[in-house]
Amino acid sequence: MAGNHIEISDIPSNLSNKVKQSLRFKTGNFVWRVKFNIPLDPKTVNNETMFVTNSQSQKLRSYITYKQDTGMIEIEGTEPYATSEEYTLHITTKVHSKGGQSLKEPVQLKFKL
Repeated sequence: MAGNHIEISDIPSNLSNKVKQSLRFKTGNFVWRVKFNIPLDPKTVNNETMFVTNSQSQKLRSYITYKQDTGMIEIEGTEPYATSEEYTLHITTKVHSKGGQSLKEPVQLKFKL
């Protein structure tokens, strides 16, 4: 039962080759995994610098985990996503590397189930 079960409706052109899906079962629960190519300052990886909003621009509650050994960030919502709603994953320029560098511009990825 493999396949794409979320529709990513807007990918910034400079990230189109970096956004990948790997979903097996259609549910309203899933975890976003974001990987940076340099080590991050863990103090800047939190719900203020990375978050998901609904179509009314309301932030959804989520757990953010940064695994320093793999460079992987996991963003897990605390409740299921609704199938009739469009969402946006936000990664702000307030996320910094250990050396103090930030993204040149924020990343916004729109999606829906």
